[in-house]
Parts: sequence; C-alpha cells; structure tokens
Amino acid sequence: MLTPVPGKTHTSLARVLDDLGDVLLEPVAGVRGSRDLGGVVIHDPFDTSEFPARAIVLGVGVREPDEVIRLLLECGAKQAAALVVRLPFDPAPEVRRAADKSGVALLGLANGASWAQLAALLRTLLAEGDVGGSAQTLGGIPSGDLFALANAIASLLDAPVTIEDPSSRVLAFSGRQEEADEGRIETILGRQVPERYTRGLERNGVFDRLYRGTAPVYVDPDEQDFEMAVPRVALAVRAGDEILGSIWAAVPGPLSELRTQALIDAGKLVALHMLRLRAGADVERRLRAELVGTALEGGTAAPEAIARLGLLGQPAIVLAMGLAGIGDDDVRRVADRQRIADALAMHLGAVQPRSAVALVGDVAYAIVPMPVTDCRDRSVRLASTFLERTGRRVTAAIGIGPLAPDGPGLRRSRDGADRALRVLLTNGGSRRVATVEDVHVDALMLELADLAAARGDVAAGPVARLLDYDARHQSQLVHTLRCWLDAFGDVVTASAMAFVHPNTFRYRLRRLAEVGEIDLDDPGQRFAAMLQLRLLPQPGPDLLPRPDEG
Repeated sequence: MLTPVPGKTHTSLARVLDDLGDVLLEPVAGVRGSRDLGGVVIHDPFDTSEFPARAIVLGVGVREPDEVIRLLLECGAKQAAALVVRLPFDPAPEVRRAADKSGVALLGLANGASWAQLAALLRTLLAEGDVGGSAQTLGGIPSGDLFALANAIASLLDAPVTIEDPSSRVLAFSGRQEEADEGRIETILGRQVPERYTRGLERNGVFDRLYRGTAPVYVDPDEQDFEMAVPRVALAVRAGDEILGSIWAAVPGPLSELRTQALIDAGKLVALHMLRLRAGADVERRLRAELVGTALEGGTAAPEAIARLGLLGQPAIVLAMGLAGIGDDDVRRVADRQRIADALAMHLGAVQPRSAVALVGDVAYAIVPMPVTDCRDRSVRLASTFLERTGRRVTAAIGIGPLAPDGPGLRRSRDGADRALRVLLTNGGSRRVATVEDVHVDALMLELADLAAARGDVAAGPVARLLDYDARHQSQLVHTLRCWLDAFGDVVTASAMAFVHPNTFRYRLRRLAEVGEIDLDDPGQRFAAMLQLRLLPQPGPDLLPRPDEG
C-alpha cells in the first residue's frame, strides 16, 4: 500500500482514468466526480489491517457479483475511492446500486494486463502526483509528471507516445494507444517492450542509430525483419553524455520538419523531468532512511521520527535484510542492496499498510505494523513470500525481531532482527528467514565468540592440548572429539561421521582422553569441551578427513 505524504496533493481518479483508461482500466459503475486517491491496496480477505482513506483497492480474484457487492460496501465503510475487478465483468443492477450506495467507483482491469503492472503504474502516478503538488513546473507541466508530458508530446506530434528507460521499460505513455498496433498495446500491458521487438531493433541497428546520434530516428516497418504494422519515430533522451531513456511515437509516416523540431525540443524537456524525478527519489530515499534510522536508534528524537513515519502508537515488528556472498567493496553489491531494498519496500507497500523501509548502512530495515495476535507467523510468511519471489540471483536473508508494542520497543526489535540476521548470514545455510527466538542459542554463541575474541581468549585445557597434538602429529583427535560429542557418545554413529571403523574410533577416543587429560565421563568436562569447540573456527571441507582415510 502507498501511504500518502501529508501536505501534498494527490492524483485524482479522473486523472488515472485519463492516463490508463484507453488500455488498462475501464469504468464499470459508480464513477463520478474527481476524487483524489490516497493509496493503492491489494485486497486480502484475511487481512484485517486498515488502509488509507481514498485508496484504490485491487480486487484480485474477486469475480462473483455477490462478492463484488460485499466488497464495495466494505470499501465504502473504509472511505475507499475505487475498486478494481478483472474484466470481463457484467455489472448487474444490484452491483450498480451497491456502487452508488457505497460511493466507491467500480473499475475493470483489461484482460491480459497483470495486477502487478497496474499496481506499479498506479504507484508511479501517485508519486508523480506528489511531485506535481509543489509549485515547481518545467515547461508548464508539474515537475516530474511524465504522463502529462507524454500526453503533451502526443498532442504536438498527433501520435500516441511512450517514454521509456534505457532498458525499454515503459515509464509513461499518452492516450490514443489504440491507434497504434498490437505491439504497442502489448508493450503498454506489459510495461516493457517485448523481447522479440528489442532483439529485432538491436539486430537491425535501430538502437545503435538512436543512441549514437542526436536526431530522431525513423523506423520503417518495411526495413525490419519482424512484424511491425505502424512506423515509429524515436528520440534518445540525454543529460550530457548520459542516456536517460527515449521517446517513441507511433506515426503514419516520417515527421514534418516542424514536428521533428518539436520532438527534439520535447526531448530536452523530458530530460529535465526525468532528472527531477531521480533527484526527488534520491531526496525522499535519504529522508526515509534518516527517519527509519532515528526511529530504530531510540532516544529523544525517536518519537518524532516515528510520528512522521505514521507509526506512532502502533505495534510493529522490525525486519532486517542483508546480502551474503560478495565482498563489501564490490560495486555490484551496493546496487544489489538498493535494488532489493526497493523491492522489499514495494512488496510491503502492497500487502501491509504504513510499512517503512530504508537502507541503513549495509542492512535494509523494515518497520512493519503487526496485530498482536499471530504476529510471528504473519511476519515469517511475509518475509518468506518476498524472498521466494526475488529468487536466488541475489542471496538475501531476513532476520525478524520481537514485536514492539509501541515506539520505544522498536530498538529492542531491531536488536533482535540484527541478531537473527547475523546468524543466518554466518551459518550460510539454506535457511533464509528466522526470528530471534528461532536462533537464540546460535546468537548467544556468536556473541560469546565476540567476547572471547575481544578479550584475546584462546582455547585452554584439554581442547588446547588436543589442538597442539593435532598440529604436531597431523592427527584428527579434535575432530574425533567433536564427532563423539555431536553423536551423544554413540560410537557407531560418531565413527560413521569420522569415516573410520568403530574399533579405530574407539582407539582414537582412548588416545584423545590420554593426550587431552579429559575425563569423558564427567558432564562438566564434556560441556566445557563442547563450548570451546563451538567457539573454534569450523574446519573447511578440505581439512576434514576423507572416507578412505580410516
């Protein structure tokens, strides 16, 4: 869900229908006025959380008229602005009456468009509405409003327009897209130029011409080796030597000299708006990171930060997400951290109201409002679902702190999340999500190892003697002791772990008792040895005995 920022104007429902109506959204019932939107909510029948007033609710999976009627009335009670259901949907008279009674507009999502695409586009429009709420304009258009800019360019060129980033992802588009071809419609629905088109354009040298020159490039369908029904004119958007993106217009033929110059001038304006958006995103990101960091640190400034985040007086849980496997000086790791932190923010924004996410140092922290009941299972499901969706190209882990009943408890929840995350990253296993309660003992062992290292403590007593003996004689007595303790004294199991015959293992066991001067029947000495062995660096696979060494 997107939480509105106090003091800023919001995108209206009429504006959303103007920008997205030709391709993605269709009014179904109860659409009147130009009410503002305060956020985007994905409907979940099992989620009892509140959502912002004037929200647009995405009714994923809601198909039956009775269900739509019930949801319209429920949304009306929560002061929502609109409900979106999947088309085709035939509104019966009782559905129309429910829309009128609730005051909630019923909209239809076009067949072929995904809910994720709609949520992302709505998020872009709402963000641009916030930027446009300031007095600053560029070229007479609210700063950063790419959709308004696309419509203005479309009017100048008399052709439907898209504004795309360097990866051919659609940032904004104008109206009249139905005048273009199926390829353009597919691009809008997917918010990304299909790969078969980008490969064809690359193969035919279109991108090379586009990014090497400064003039618009005319793309003639007859010169392409893939199907394109309507010609295109494209212009690279630059800021100095940096390529920010491109403008694509579906045209009936080559542009006149006047319209060519208009497109070149528009490209300069688009560059200013894109730079303004990027700068605004950077400022907002830094501000959010500062507020989240202050809230998690505690102290006198924490209550104000919590209030500004909209979390005052709410029970919440802190999630700590970190990456494993790559060195801290790796440039790609820095980009991966920010990318996955942004993905977490989008994920939580869609499913949990008023979540606050920020990258603080090397860790992405999320403050997630949670009900007191079932909070542990809900937070684990939330984190696990996110990591499943991100895949394993970037290996991330999430530690979950205890529930903080109020603002001052966030520091304790953060400490717990940090402890759980450290265990996950240190152990490097297949487990990617854990609460601090799950890894309490492992976290204590890591902290004890820190204390021992800080004091300069080294192994002593029997373990020290066995380590010295192994180093001088290339033997495996420490490993033998470790296997025996891990097997609770079961020689058969322990010998299998050590890859030796049980009789050989018994001989080694007697030998380590002699060398280490340890009484294996004494529980106190066994515990001391187990503790010291846990604090020792674990041997790598190359240092372990092979099955054929017994």
